[in-house]
Amino acid sequence: MELTTTQLGKQYSKTLWGLRDFSLRFQPGIIGLLGPNGAGKSTLMRMLATVSRPTAGCIAWNGADAVSAPDELRSVLGYLPQDFGIYPNLTAIEFLEYIAAIKGLSRASARRRIDALLETLSLTEARKRPLGGFSGGMRQRVGIAQALLNDPQVLIVDEPTVGLDPEQRVSFRNLLTDLAGNRIVILSTHIVSDVEATANDLAIVNHGRLLRHDAPEAILAEVLGRVWEWTVSSSELQAARQRYLISNTIRRPDGLQLRIIADEAPHASARAAAPTLEDAYLAVIHDERVRQAA
Repeated sequence: MELTTTQLGKQYSKTLWGLRDFSLRFQPGIIGLLGPNGAGKSTLMRMLATVSRPTAGCIAWNGADAVSAPDELRSVLGYLPQDFGIYPNLTAIEFLEYIAAIKGLSRASARRRIDALLETLSLTEARKRPLGGFSGGMRQRVGIAQALLNDPQVLIVDEPTVGLDPEQRVSFRNLLTDLAGNRIVILSTHIVSDVEATANDLAIVNHGRLLRHDAPEAILAEVLGRVWEWTVSSSELQAARQRYLISNTIRRPDGLQLRIIADEAPHASARAAAPTLEDAYLAVIHDERVRQAA
């Protein structure tokens, strides 16, 4: 089972490319697509979901062209877009039956699948309530349910935790991990903690280009020795921000503890710190900006 993109590109105007020369191999497990808002992640997701056609390059599903002949990929695909919409007057069961019909499931198999998904996603008690009264977290679970109706081999979720509270976000991450199994799960997000908690593979994207693709541990290893903790006074904060890349600030009784990414210690009193995935991500984005500016 393999989904690949080769020199994939999407052009919106003469000067604007949403994605360019993007080559990536997706295999079973959870791959996190991490990048700032506007990095090109949703553009890639729409093309992988066969909703949008690429301007250049190709998408292949198990070696077959999925751009000119998308039906084979579509038959094994589940997709939760960032702007997932509902019909507020329909109940959860009515909405899922409607989506199942669109996907070509028989009435009997659809009912069995819907019942099982509602149970798995803790929505059984709310199955006959109108979706308009659902919380954000419940709507996201309905979104996952519709994506899983055809028991997909490829599950694409685009910014799934935006708008969820911390408890709902943790619950959603756990659900994705449970769902992975032998599926290819593509998680697109700008929230580092979502990827850190779930992904076994990581691709960092910015300005429509793939910057890094590796296991999270390998990307973390690249910033070993580049992360420092340094405590400064409030009056020194602005100068430090102008000079250094700061990944976190914590207020303490003795001042502000800064987490700084730099090749050398910012001050004699600074001490080395173990890197986090957020440090590594910010370092990759920052280093690319420095290269582009050079």
